[in-house]
Amino acid sequence: EEHDLAVSLRDRNDLAAARALVMSHLRFVVKIARGYSGYGLPQSDLIQEGTLGLMKAVRRFDPDMGVRLVSFAVHWIKAEIHEYILRNWRIVKVATTKAQRKLFFNLRSAKKRLGWFSRQEVEQVAEDLGVKPETVLEMESRLSNYDLAYDGTDSDDDDGPSIAPAAYLPDLRHEPSMLIERADNAETERDGLYTALESLDARSRDILQRRWLNENKETLHDLAAEYGVSAERIRQIEAAAMKKLRSSMAA
Repeated sequence: EEHDLAVSLRDRNDLAAARALVMSHLRFVVKIARGYSGYGLPQSDLIQEGTLGLMKAVRRFDPDMGVRLVSFAVHWIKAEIHEYILRNWRIVKVATTKAQRKLFFNLRSAKKRLGWFSRQEVEQVAEDLGVKPETVLEMESRLSNYDLAYDGTDSDDDDGPSIAPAAYLPDLRHEPSMLIERADNAETERDGLYTALESLDARSRDILQRRWLNENKETLHDLAAEYGVSAERIRQIEAAAMKKLRSSMAA
């Protein structure tokens, strides 16, 4: 059945066949996504990103290659999840180069197994991954550091000392001039947002409203089902609308 569906998609651009292939492999996406639960990111987002990878794989799958879709798709699923994790895991991006990305996903598992690295272990990891020892040490440092919030505290005791930057600045939040300025800014931004939204077509405006502005935000798949298109298409419309919105508000 998988082969027949893939042939129908390739030869006749059969969207029903594409949907059937995606739906039949969603459990596989969930299984892969669960393997990344240790990064502290929403499981639903990991599954959604993995599903986008599956959709890309389905589009590129050739049934005559002699491999199953599940084997072909695993690379695409993991690639989308990896990109999402790298964008969202830390406030400060931890991996920007190809070598750093390779290290990011391999070094965390090695650290769990070995703890702190000795020089010999650093050199061994570098050799195994094909990178320089200095790159391993740099990534280990990035993974060991934590993000310090501007207004956070490093103490579990609320009465204890704080090293957060905000603790050393005067609190101007309740000065009358600041309150008036914030109210004016909020009104200006709100008016600018509504004006920019009116410049969008009805579908784009509806998608942005329900994805970002409503209290109960809807997923890409919810909107895709309602509009009768793929989740990837909804994402494209959303991205284009966001770009136009930013341009309108910056003008």
